[in-house]
Amino acid sequence: MSWPTIIGAVAVSWLLGAGTAGATAALVAFEGDATPSTIVIRTGERRLYLVLDGGRALRYTVGVGRVGRQWSGQSAIEEKFLRPNWAPPPAVRHDRPNLPDVIPSGAAGNPMGAAAMTLSGGNYAIHGTNAPKSIGGFVSYGCIRMYNDDIVDLFGRVDVGTRVIVTR
Repeated sequence: MSWPTIIGAVAVSWLLGAGTAGATAALVAFEGDATPSTIVIRTGERRLYLVLDGGRALRYTVGVGRVGRQWSGQSAIEEKFLRPNWAPPPAVRHDRPNLPDVIPSGAAGNPMGAAAMTLSGGNYAIHGTNAPKSIGGFVSYGCIRMYNDDIVDLFGRVDVGTRVIVTR
């Protein structure tokens, strides 16, 4: 069977049998050296790929670090949280010293959205958002922002320890 470049979101849910397809998930052809179950984030494209078998991937649109806040390299999912509280990291706290130490889940000022997966080796996460219009832009302090439907979908597909590769 030959795979078309993109299959609709409803077909993705049926085909993969897990979760919802989310707001932007698309099954696409994938070229690269990453092994299945790896997350590849291409910041220049503002896309996150969950690599699957057979040269395919689930592709999501994401918001990425703004100029001067982008990073690249390898990491792994360190922890997973549903409806997380948010403790502003040092860079955010430096720019906004009046923020509280912790902003509770669901509060208007909490940027984490429906779920978050922290990355090892730093203060970054792949997370939902309370600002959906920011998706697709260069908008964050280095975190990867996703639509809430998309982060919930991805959250259900990956485990702690999942490899993450970020390229520019």
